[in-house]
Amino acid sequence: MWTTLEQIFPYAIVFTIPLLITALGALFSERSGVVNIGLDGLMIVGSFMGAFVASRLQEQYPNDAWVLWVGLLAAMAAGMLFSLLHAFASINLSANQIISGTAINLIAGALTIFLARNMTGSGNIRISTFAPFEVPLLSSIPIIGDLFFTRTYAVTWFVLLILVISTIALYKTPFGMRLRACGEHPHAAEAAGVRVQSMRYVGVMISGAFSGLGGAAILMTYSGEFNGNVSGLGFLALASLIFGQWRPLGVLAATFFFGFASTVANVSQVIPSLAVIPPVVLKVFPYVVTLIALVIFSKSSNAPKAVGEPFDSGKR
Repeated sequence: MWTTLEQIFPYAIVFTIPLLITALGALFSERSGVVNIGLDGLMIVGSFMGAFVASRLQEQYPNDAWVLWVGLLAAMAAGMLFSLLHAFASINLSANQIISGTAINLIAGALTIFLARNMTGSGNIRISTFAPFEVPLLSSIPIIGDLFFTRTYAVTWFVLLILVISTIALYKTPFGMRLRACGEHPHAAEAAGVRVQSMRYVGVMISGAFSGLGGAAILMTYSGEFNGNVSGLGFLALASLIFGQWRPLGVLAATFFFGFASTVANVSQVIPSLAVIPPVVLKVFPYVVTLIALVIFSKSSNAPKAVGEPFDSGKR
């Protein structure tokens, strides 16, 4: 049993990180009052831009790790810019936010595949990924070291740093209080001098940047290839946000649970103790649990009160 956990845990953490950063981005968007179900599309855009930039730079600097960091930053910028489509439709045009998010998903997949095919002829872009490493000293800690600090990636620690900063920003700074006020009582926030529409733009743009980073994290850790698909992880991140009750630490717990369950399904056939279980059972398990969790928590949901509601400023 212990050997099985040692094999699974590092992969579970790697799989959790894209879910975590994407769900964290959705948290900012929904806390500001805008539903963003276009996470899948934004992840695809980030994955494409990260692959494009990294592949071009690796042709000239094949052994330099900074190339991948530039790709990550490019992915965040692309996700942020693409999310402006959703922000404009939802905030300025008061469009249905579900329809707008769905349009983002449809446009992103088709557009990036079209661009990739024109670039490579196949629609796939391959890059060299980050190399896993052991954290000095911490990897020597009994039990914990083998589970958390071996075969780890730089992206993992970058995302965890963002999680800490985001938690502080949301709950300990004036910016966070204004953002949350826009998702709870936007008219009261406006009366207090908060520019609600601007804050909602910021929330959606942060969501786009984090989703783009999530898509690039998949590419630069365990995938290594852009193919226009993130296997629906954007929707799983959205479910994790609901399961985590719109709180950063709750989102962390939910994404790790789903990441661990998905990892078990993906590696079950190469681990003898899990190979006896029919693969279809393990592959379906994370999504069945997601549905059950959403049903259980739907009545006790702590969603922002004004999320999904268009805001019409009283100022003319």
